[in-house]
Amino acid sequence: MLAIEGLTKRYSTGDLALKGVTLTVAAGEVLGLIGPSGAGKSTLIRCVNRLVEPTSGTIRLDGVDLAALRGARLRAARRQIGMIFQEYALVERLTVMENLLSGRLGYTGFWASWFRRFPATDILRAYELLSRVGLAGMENKRADALSGGQRQRVGIARALMQDPKLLLVDEPTASLDPKTSRQIMRLILDLCRERGLAAIVNIHDVVLATEFLPRIVGLRAGEVVFDGPAAEVDRAVLTRIYGDEDWTAITQRLASQRERRDRDFETELEAEAA
Repeated sequence: MLAIEGLTKRYSTGDLALKGVTLTVAAGEVLGLIGPSGAGKSTLIRCVNRLVEPTSGTIRLDGVDLAALRGARLRAARRQIGMIFQEYALVERLTVMENLLSGRLGYTGFWASWFRRFPATDILRAYELLSRVGLAGMENKRADALSGGQRQRVGIARALMQDPKLLLVDEPTASLDPKTSRQIMRLILDLCRERGLAAIVNIHDVVLATEFLPRIVGLRAGEVVFDGPAAEVDRAVLTRIYGDEDWTAITQRLASQRERRDRDFETELEAEAA
């Protein structure tokens, strides 16, 4: 379980990006993190894996305070946290397989990683993950020859190569078309369920977030202003998170989405009963 308590981040400029954020994420739970630009969403997930140093507060993963770790202990803890980046963060000139195996660098010695000598078990696992994310047969393609959706699938598989307990996902659909965005969200959710992974997904698309992510946390000016089921995200909640605006179009899309989901659920029940 991830337990964040009183997390604060003040930058050297004096800007207070996070103001005492407290939340928990259980094993196997996936939550969506939404809010306006500058709300602190990316800062929050980067504090969790210590890409950004928190100013104060605790970040406990299975009881270990990540905020207090240094050196080798921090490097070991980071192995348990998989990161999926908005811009994929792949090495363009390397192959898909080489990018995947970079997810095992934290487990190999310096010279083994330098000469890309990975155990057969790692290579076998990489092939299995490529198949699972829909990229079977593409292991020898260079990363710069892939589409945006394919690159994101490589990023997901690379994160899973770490055998993490927690996934931090930063805007996984920002550069993707609507169809591919839905496929990527579905893939992330399925993989988390299969592996019992906790995950925090930072996402701008409110409709996509509420369709796929059962729990939504809303940040505004570095503070949690909403934490609840996706079904409770309505006009009032959106105003609390984003400020005054005409939310008619968004709430209509949310209502249509929920009606469609209810119809699909009823169809499934009828099929099971038949």
